[in-house]
Amino acid sequence: MPNWKEVLDELQVEIKKGAPNALDSIRRRYLLEIHKKTGRNVIAYYSGWLQRGNAIDVIVNDKDKNAFMVNVHKLNREIGLDLILHTPGGDLAATESIVDYLHQMFGNNVRAIIPQISMSAGTMMVLSCKEIIMGKQSNLGPIDPQMGGVACQAVLDEFQKAKEDIRANPQAAPLWQVIISKYHPTFLGACQNSIDWSEKLAFDWLKRNMCEGDELRTKKVLKEFSDHKTNKSHARHISKQKCKENGVSVIDMEDDNDLQDVILTAHHAFMHTFAHSSATKIVENHLA
Repeated sequence: MPNWKEVLDELQVEIKKGAPNALDSIRRRYLLEIHKKTGRNVIAYYSGWLQRGNAIDVIVNDKDKNAFMVNVHKLNREIGLDLILHTPGGDLAATESIVDYLHQMFGNNVRAIIPQISMSAGTMMVLSCKEIIMGKQSNLGPIDPQMGGVACQAVLDEFQKAKEDIRANPQAAPLWQVIISKYHPTFLGACQNSIDWSEKLAFDWLKRNMCEGDELRTKKVLKEFSDHKTNKSHARHISKQKCKENGVSVIDMEDDNDLQDVILTAHHAFMHTFAHSSATKIVENHLA
């Protein structure tokens, strides 16, 4: 199958021929190849955040639900779903709604494919699946919630540290007041609620599907992805090997060279689409 440059060459040939919608036709051709290889439904959920990071629509949001509804329509729900994800994450409520919808449509027979990266709420989508296809280049990310770009757990930890420091050294109070004063009255409670919400969702999804009722394994996976103290940064890239070590059900993309080729070729086609168009997000299936 073509590599990055070969897909670009193929695209340029099609454009020179005057082929209409060359970007779309090449991308969809390889999604269909994935379906032919696996015998499963395929929906790709791609964000162009690497190219257009400031665009608001690159994140998971409620408008995406309509896109999924359109793409699920006419699919054979008896053959399961392979969900190809490339996203920075986004709104937790929208993520919960999308995952719930896909579970209603396909039950637990949803498998995630990560050609490159799926972060934050995108990782939560992954953890709701029964298993994940990852390559050596694939990464997931922490699911600890953020508020205004700040980790909720970091805020709570900082407040606790302030209390302990002031208790031990009252003269430190004016220094801490400058820091703590930036939080509005309900901010700490909102941070705790976000943490509780995201952890409960991930725990329930893991236990119901990937971990099959195994509570100890569920807790191990959840701790790896939700613990801010462990991950240090919400931007941390968690490797395939690290996922395996912590109980995630991972299928090595490299075990099937033909499947790996079509997945990565489709990924290149999506990346070229973002590079050569104004698109910010694409959601489409193998029938498109």
